[in-house]
Amino acid sequence: MIKNPFGNLGNIMKQAQAMQEQLAKIQEQAASKTVDGTAGGGMVTVSVSGSMQVVALKIDPEVLKSGDAEMLQDLIVAATNDALRKARDMMAEEMKSITGGLRIPGLF
Repeated sequence: MIKNPFGNLGNIMKQAQAMQEQLAKIQEQAASKTVDGTAGGGMVTVSVSGSMQVVALKIDPEVLKSGDAEMLQDLIVAATNDALRKARDMMAEEMKSITGGLRIPGLF
C-alpha cells in the first residue's frame, strides 16, 4: 500500500482556513472596541478602534484658551500615538488565542 505524501496537506489546509476564519471574527469584534490615549494629563484624549481608526478626539477647553497651537498639536500627536499603541496591544492580546502566543509577522 502506497502512502499519499500529501495526506496531511488537506488537514493543514483545513486548519489554516479555520484559523483565517477565527482571525476575521476577532478582527471584526475588535473593530467595535475602542481604547483611549491621553496626553498632557488628560488635556487631550483620542479614542481609536481595534481597526486602528481614530473615532473621537476630546480637547479640554482650557488648552484652547492658551492659544498655543504648537502645544496643542504636540498633545494631539502624543495622545494619538498612545491610543494607537494601546489598540495594537489590544489586538495582539486578542490574537494570542489564535496563535498560542506565537508572534506572526503581519498579525499585530
